[in-house]
Amino acid sequence: MEQENGSFRRSLGLLDGVLLVSGVMIGSGIFLVSAQISRTVGSAGLMMLVWVIGGFMTIAAAVSYGELSGMYPKAGGQYVYLREAFNPLIGFLFGWSFFAVIETGTIAAVAVAFAKYAAFVYPSLGEEHKILSLGGFSISVAQAIAIGLVLLLSYINTRGIQSGKWIQAIFTTAKILSLVILILFGFLIGARAGIWHSNWMHAWTGFQSQGMGMGTRVPLHGLELVAFIGVAMVGSLFSSDAWNSVTFIAGEIRRPERNIGLSLLFGTLIVTVIYILCNLVYLAVLPMHAIATAPADRVAASASLFIFGKGGALLIALMIMVSTFGCVNGLVLSGARVYYTMARDGLFFKKSSRLNARGVPAYGIWIQCAWAAILCISGKYNDLLTYVIFVVLIFYALTIAGIFRLRKSRPDVPRPYKAFGYPWIPGIYIVLATVICVSLFIYKPANTWPGLIIVLLGIPLYYFLRKGHHPVENPA
Repeated sequence: MEQENGSFRRSLGLLDGVLLVSGVMIGSGIFLVSAQISRTVGSAGLMMLVWVIGGFMTIAAAVSYGELSGMYPKAGGQYVYLREAFNPLIGFLFGWSFFAVIETGTIAAVAVAFAKYAAFVYPSLGEEHKILSLGGFSISVAQAIAIGLVLLLSYINTRGIQSGKWIQAIFTTAKILSLVILILFGFLIGARAGIWHSNWMHAWTGFQSQGMGMGTRVPLHGLELVAFIGVAMVGSLFSSDAWNSVTFIAGEIRRPERNIGLSLLFGTLIVTVIYILCNLVYLAVLPMHAIATAPADRVAASASLFIFGKGGALLIALMIMVSTFGCVNGLVLSGARVYYTMARDGLFFKKSSRLNARGVPAYGIWIQCAWAAILCISGKYNDLLTYVIFVVLIFYALTIAGIFRLRKSRPDVPRPYKAFGYPWIPGIYIVLATVICVSLFIYKPANTWPGLIIVLLGIPLYYFLRKGHHPVENPA
């Protein structure tokens, strides 16, 4: 039984919002991407600078979105903000990109990371073991595990928001505790003065590593150094991404005009502090070479192996699997709410506008599941990161630019929150996002062109979908 014209039930409070923001942010990145960052910039100081800039950008964007969430506390979040600030076409281009690249690509990347750590615990589950090979096409055991995870959590979330809510609360609490344990024990028993001193001897000298290790390094200077810092930002920004997921479920949040903004602020602040401390632990425990050459980029596992020994490292790996499991759950839970709102505007599959008997857009969840499963097969972890971040930054910058536009075009709309530091902090975010996108476009074209083409394909698709359709009034 489906509710074609039903509305969402407001059953989630502030704590649920904070747990969702934190839970989807803490996924796979903090455990893996420091390896790629260290290979890109080559020094401890620049590695930490990448994480600090990433944290600043995330918090700046979150406190800016607080204004928009207060103005438009509806299901769909960023899709609604762009539609209202600019026009339905821009809103659709985000929604289309969200489905084709942003949300499904993130789900796939985190599910692949889950499989990476499953292989650390059980090596027979690794990418080198194949379950199907047909010519040049193959599916590994790790890819099958990633797909199975997406299927399982999609099914659970079709059973109602409460199922997804409790999984999110339990798994987010567990992953935060595991990171706190890693940080405390890392500083108390794992830190080595010699390693720390060595890592910081040439902390601000940039090097681009050739290959996977730190053996052959090319010095970076001037604009090239800035560009490579921009490329390295992919890892830190991906690790902090999906913080805006709470805006997608605004139709299910109590007092959304208040609780969404606070959830964004508290959630991003908590995670940013944890990320910076965690990377300081890596630098206190492992030499830069070991960070850059961590097996399968599993930096957290390498650090845990030294701090806790083999048994402790396995326990941390299990906790990381818990972390990625909870992250995928939060992404699956929130993503389909965007397709629901688009469908009610006549810009997505019509069945996605219906809620099932349990009050969730089940059809949208399964469509999302199918495409994310395909991406699990098609891309490697680091490629998926670049693919996602290039597109997501374009729309984050556009959305924040929408704050400037709405201040002029709709000055009388109630604003329970106003963007912190306006116009400077939102403006700085737009500049930084532009620099990073240009850097990626120049140095990572193979992973940026496809994303841009997918965005542009949305233009003819938008006009095709609009033909003869009358939008449904959205009560959420």
